[in-house]
Amino acid sequence: MSEPIETIEGWYALHDIRTIDWAQWTKRSTAEQQRTLAAIASVVAGWDQSNQEQSGSFGMYQLIGHKGDLMFLNFRESTDQLLDIEWQFNRLGIDDLFKRSYSYYSVVELSKYLAQGDANPDSNAFLRRRLYPSLPKTHYLCFYPMNKRRQGNDNWYTQTRDQRRNLMKDHGIIGHKYHDTVTQIITGSQGLDDWEWGVTLYADDPLVFKKLIYEMRFDEASARFADFGPFYVGRRREITDLSLLLTQS
Repeated sequence: MSEPIETIEGWYALHDIRTIDWAQWTKRSTAEQQRTLAAIASVVAGWDQSNQEQSGSFGMYQLIGHKGDLMFLNFRESTDQLLDIEWQFNRLGIDDLFKRSYSYYSVVELSKYLAQGDANPDSNAFLRRRLYPSLPKTHYLCFYPMNKRRQGNDNWYTQTRDQRRNLMKDHGIIGHKYHDTVTQIITGSQGLDDWEWGVTLYADDPLVFKKLIYEMRFDEASARFADFGPFYVGRRREITDLSLLLTQS
């Protein structure tokens, strides 16, 4: 049996993707729209407060394409806090207008392939920044879930610990080339969601996502062992942008 690698966990994460029923939204009176916007803004402002309090992190993104319109991304200390966040939005009673098209529940993860030296986040500032991340204020986000393949000789989980470490080391060399332009947050979800990991990338230019991911496809860790889920790309928005995005005024 191949030996698993220990992981270190940080904040829990919920990627909550909503699709707006524009036909229903435009039928609402201006007063109804404003009441709905005020209710959403109040809830989102509470989530955003976690950034100032450093008790979590929050970002809102306008998505491009047919997979959704808005992503609410929350990081918190516990699953209970994410449940509260989820239900705060549900209690607004606007699921007919803001339908959930996808969600992803996971926890920030750092493998001990990468965590060298002192593995205690209380005394290691590098680990604290990785495990309890403040979401970057960059213009764009790219999120996708992924699995490690389990097919014949291309079975990640039958590789030895050293083989996996070396593969991830080579994989990391490519990623490091982009460290000035891309920030990456890895979350683990084995037993929590349908995929094994979530990858969230942040950059000011979305073209960088294409270049990074394309180059990594030639890396052995990706070419042999990676299966990718859907990709979501969006522009970061602030609470004050909600009215601009959802009304013509």
